[in-house]
Amino acid sequence: MDFIEMLLRAEARHRSRLCVGLDPDPARLPGRWRGRVEHLYDFCAAIVDATADLVCAYKPQIAYFAAHGAEAQLERLLAHIRVAAPEVPIILDAKRGDIGSTAEQYAKEAFERYGADAVTLSPFMGYDSVEPYLRYPGKGVFLLCRTSNPGGDDLQARRLADVPGQPRLYEHIAALAQGPWNRHGQMGLVVGATYPQEIERVRSIAPTVPLLIPGVGAQGGDAATTVGAGWRGDAQGRTTGPVIVNSSRAILYASAGEDFAAAARAEAERTRAALWLVP
Repeated sequence: MDFIEMLLRAEARHRSRLCVGLDPDPARLPGRWRGRVEHLYDFCAAIVDATADLVCAYKPQIAYFAAHGAEAQLERLLAHIRVAAPEVPIILDAKRGDIGSTAEQYAKEAFERYGADAVTLSPFMGYDSVEPYLRYPGKGVFLLCRTSNPGGDDLQARRLADVPGQPRLYEHIAALAQGPWNRHGQMGLVVGATYPQEIERVRSIAPTVPLLIPGVGAQGGDAATTVGAGWRGDAQGRTTGPVIVNSSRAILYASAGEDFAAAARAEAERTRAALWLVP
């Protein structure tokens, strides 16, 4: 089963557009685990167990494990997700961006070592930095397009004088993902929830690709506005690509106590409902 089919099935089965980001900070682990790197897996596995029937995807962030030498825990976590939520796709948030043999190694890391279904990438170095990932049939890539951080304006909002129509850089990336770069239907785009007008613009340029939208929850993005900007549907069914809305800290750290998993589930239920009610 390819990534897009897996995503659509999880969305329909769980009636969910919610992706839970797994970004474990040792300093924010609950109770007796606080500050103890060896419990990153235990914390994230408990979150997965509590939310497995509520999400359309999980998005582990590699840096939160690699910074602490905990890559083995990340491998174990992805293996656990395969057992606890076998129908839920895994997006490895790595934001890789390199060319040639280096990109081949990063692709091997994402899809062979960790067994992810999709990975986030920076498109700044061009198509040949993306192509090695597309050699894996059925796997997905999400290109950074219009990110939620304020500094995204520095480059993403600049106009390209030598491209017809002088689109902004993020608009050009959206057009590439909808068109010539997306040769086998494996591409999606990352667009931040803090820029709903840009989400709507990206969707108009790239109507069929999945949109991965971080920034709902702790970063302040509004659930209803986000989905309304990125998804269009009617009584006959979907008319655009799927929308995957990520929430990390608001769910992970809904409680600092022993009830953290139950609190995470309650927050995930609330967020899922808010995202699904949008027509």
